Amino acid sequence: MASLSSQVIIVTGASRGIGAAAAVALAAEGAKLCVSARSAASCSGTLEQIKNAGGDAFAASCDVSDYAAVEKLVAETMDRYGRLNALINNAGIVDPISRLDTSDPEDWARNITVNLVGVYHGTRAVLPHFQSQKSGVIINISSGAAHNPMEGWSAYCAGKAGVYMLTRATALEAGDAGVRVYGFAPGVVDTEMQVLIRASGINPVSQIPRDNLAAAEDPAKAIAWLCSDAAADLAGQELSIRDEDLRKRIGLPL
Repeated sequence: MASLSSQVIIVTGASRGIGAAAAVALAAEGAKLCVSARSAASCSGTLEQIKNAGGDAFAASCDVSDYAAVEKLVAETMDRYGRLNALINNAGIVDPISRLDTSDPEDWARNITVNLVGVYHGTRAVLPHFQSQKSGVIINISSGAAHNPMEGWSAYCAGKAGVYMLTRATALEAGDAGVRVYGFAPGVVDTEMQVLIRASGINPVSQIPRDNLAAAEDPAKAIAWLCSDAAADLAGQELSIRDEDLRKRIGLPL
């Protein structure tokens, strides 16, 4: 993998799961990090891992559903490091897990606001800067749910489907300006979200034994690879960690 030692990267939803693992993987490649979550204090474990390994990172509070907060996050990162090279739009929620006829309208709308509008907020906040410098990487964490309806996940599926189209729209509008955007589906990973899914008992995903779930380190390695120039030819695409050709290029086991 090409070194990311010259890169400054923001990771949202970095307090745990894929976001935390991605931040650690990016730092291991030399990137400087802003790790964010709704509470900066919740990122203390991620920050400790990075700093104990000699990495450079800071934590910031950011609710991605609030555009002003996302703008502030970008400004804080720029003020601290003087540049910004990539954004990992990872923050997301699965709730409400509920059939449509019993779903809570406010919870349903909140899911869309975090999972879709939050990705828009991040993209909107970094795009002018990336276009000005004629470079930048945006990785939107996608899901198989973007393409396949799942019982009880109407909000999550709709939001991720929207992220898929937002990825394509961003590539169309900003690709010629040197902005690389990717949708990346990390597979079924052993995270806190999966704990909620198993507890719901709704749809086949909730029945997957924990022992069959992937470790967060695999998608984290993929995210770090996508930030490197080695992935430039894949810009604008929706990618899946299950794709064997992609796994070969990243160096993940088949």
